[in-house]
Amino acid sequence: MLLFLIMKPTKSPYDDRQRYCPRLGHPVHFDYCRIGGDNQCPCFKVFDCWWGQFDVVGYFKQQLTEAEFKRVAGAPLPNKTTSLIDLIKQAKQRTQNKE
Repeated sequence: MLLFLIMKPTKSPYDDRQRYCPRLGHPVHFDYCRIGGDNQCPCFKVFDCWWGQFDVVGYFKQQLTEAEFKRVAGAPLPNKTTSLIDLIKQAKQRTQNKE
């Protein structure tokens, strides 16, 4: 079952916080991690990356229904090949948007 646009469009108090993204290889803001995953869902690594900065689990538990939170927290990790293909597609889209 796909999870579509579960995050509220409102700004989070943590959106301006920034950290290095191990997937992209450069700094990103929390708002990217919050809605930058597949289908504008949280990135599958959001808990791993942000746990030391603030109570990211508590934040998502407040923002999501219990079922949505379970889907995000229990989502299977994508394999490396799928991740690389997704990152290549995203880079191509960014390049096309700049032109």
